[in-house]
Amino acid sequence: MQNRTLWYNARMHWLGRHRLLILASICLFWTGLIFLGHFFSAAPFLSIPWRGEQNFEDLLRREGRKTATRNDFVLLGIDQSTLQLPPLTPEEIANNRAFQLMTEQPFPWSREVWALLLDRLFAAGARLVIFDMMFNPPNDGDPAFHAALDRYHDKVVLGANFDMENAAQAVTPNDTLIPPPQLKDDRVGFVNFWPDPIDGKIRAVTYRVTDRQLAGLPPHPSQEIFESLSARALTKIGRGNDVPNDLRGHMIRFSASDAFEPRPLYEVFDPKFWHANYADGAFFKDKVVMIGSSAQVTHDVFDTPMSPTTSGPELHLQAMAAAPGHEFLHPTPPKTGMALVGAAGLIAWLLVTFLRRPLLCLGALVAITAAYLGAARLFYDKSGLLLLTVPVLSALLLSGLFALGIEYALERLEKLHTRRTLERYVSKNLVKEVLENPDSYYSSLRGARVPVTILFSDLVGFTTLSEKADPEALVAQLNEYLTRMTSVVFGNGGTLDKFIGDAIMAVWGNVRSFGMAQDAKNCARAALGMRRELRQLNERWRGEGRMGLGMGIGINQGEVIVGNIGSQERMDPTVIGDSVNLASRLEGLTRIYGVDILVGATAAELVRDEFHLRSVARVQVKGKTKPVDVFTFIGARIDDINPEFLKWLESYEEGLAKFRARDFTEAKILFSRFLEFYPDDLLAKIYLDRTLEYEQQPPDEAWDAVEVFEKK
Repeated sequence: MQNRTLWYNARMHWLGRHRLLILASICLFWTGLIFLGHFFSAAPFLSIPWRGEQNFEDLLRREGRKTATRNDFVLLGIDQSTLQLPPLTPEEIANNRAFQLMTEQPFPWSREVWALLLDRLFAAGARLVIFDMMFNPPNDGDPAFHAALDRYHDKVVLGANFDMENAAQAVTPNDTLIPPPQLKDDRVGFVNFWPDPIDGKIRAVTYRVTDRQLAGLPPHPSQEIFESLSARALTKIGRGNDVPNDLRGHMIRFSASDAFEPRPLYEVFDPKFWHANYADGAFFKDKVVMIGSSAQVTHDVFDTPMSPTTSGPELHLQAMAAAPGHEFLHPTPPKTGMALVGAAGLIAWLLVTFLRRPLLCLGALVAITAAYLGAARLFYDKSGLLLLTVPVLSALLLSGLFALGIEYALERLEKLHTRRTLERYVSKNLVKEVLENPDSYYSSLRGARVPVTILFSDLVGFTTLSEKADPEALVAQLNEYLTRMTSVVFGNGGTLDKFIGDAIMAVWGNVRSFGMAQDAKNCARAALGMRRELRQLNERWRGEGRMGLGMGIGINQGEVIVGNIGSQERMDPTVIGDSVNLASRLEGLTRIYGVDILVGATAAELVRDEFHLRSVARVQVKGKTKPVDVFTFIGARIDDINPEFLKWLESYEEGLAKFRARDFTEAKILFSRFLEFYPDDLLAKIYLDRTLEYEQQPPDEAWDAVEVFEKK
């Protein structure tokens, strides 16, 4: 046990000396792990901060500031209603060339439809028409569409596509519509968007790309540059200078998800809707019109941070809306990001190390996190900066919380160490109350009257033993006895008030009370437990050739003063009062009456329902003016006690009542009958001798069976 205590103390000393290093190691570990996961590793389990950062940035895109909706952008969608066409009368079809062509064959229709559409839109004053469509294979109506494209050369843009699954082969409008090289024609732009390789979402727009990029080759002066559909369209409306003049992808700030709701294309050809919905074409004046698929069956949809079903035409309009306002998003530079992560770990270490108050530290971590999230939103809205957030806050919170946890554990260990140290000198329940409720405890120790139960115990024969025994063996034997006794006191909820040499003073109800009756019963259980423990110790000691010891216990219940007694330099939390003195006197009287436990009348009445009691005497101790009845414990009612003894004990109690009533002849008969069965009972012998004495020479009339003791 001693070796374990020494090891524990050494460990606590080492932990205390290296506390700063331990906390720094924890913060460094988590900060380093975030560094590896976000900046240097592609391992799935380490890339969580990176993926978390993308999810947070997507949240900002959805909840933060949006690119302003362009009211001059219109999307005419080839939706399900356009592909199927609503029921038309023969007259409506006969008088409408577009409807004739659209009903003659399923989609794709004759390209004369697109020529008719261009004529109708530009006649209404449209500024630009963009086709997010592929016109690669020849089809009916190509000559008419070609003528329209030439007619409106500066007001129309067609789509081309790089087939990335087939060596980036270009799919362009056929030669009939636009002569080669089509990708050099300012009416043709590529429609490709390159998704994020991790989750397949479109976050960035590439406005220009080279043939060598597409082939995966390094840049070269001979490379050809191709422009996107949105870049061509912006150039034609006079905003070409707003298109980024580089060859990389640009993250854009998206418009609202419903910014470019598609309108059914067939309505443009239907006179009813043309008049009702488009004011006979006035709606399209100065508008940029995007033509493309909006039907789900065509699968021309992309996953973006705004929606998993963003159509291709909508995405092109998003790209066009972002460029004029320079609504591009910028990631945090890598070096700045590394500095932020490192600073987060350092701040966590400083908070936990020097704040030293867990709740305040936790509050500071929460406050810093909230402030940083607010700053991330502010930077996003005001400047388009995607402030590195998830790795930084991960480093802050993981470092801070784990360090706080270790700090809490160290504090608990230190508190436990302090408690264990204090418990070697102060009662366990007193230490617990001081550590867990210091304010209420110190307030109570200013002095208060409290009903308590007090127990005094003392060894019988220890003085004789101390004169003969080896000092070291004597101390070991005494410590063994005191260890057993204090364990019983603590086990029954008592407070060890003090050791007085080989004597013990314990109190119930001074630190925390369970009620007067329960406190008294707990004290009674402790007294009987001490009796059992000493019996076991004596058996072992005698078996080892050592001298056995006796014990006297005095118990009393009453009101005492609880407080800190002493000087400014040294104070002792204890109880004082007449009830304490009586308990001490009762312990001394155990030697007079040959019993090991004496209990005052008040305590006896509180425990009588659970314990068998035996009347001992009516005494008046030194310092008291009134006599008190005292009792001893036979045992608890739940214990296995000889029923014959309890039966004959009634004769003893009846004899004592006759003795106190001065009926000495009857008392003599009852005590004699009891002694026939229990001839060694000292109490019965004492009262039989006194009965015989008083029978021969009765006491005076003032006699009341009280024994007065002038000495302590």
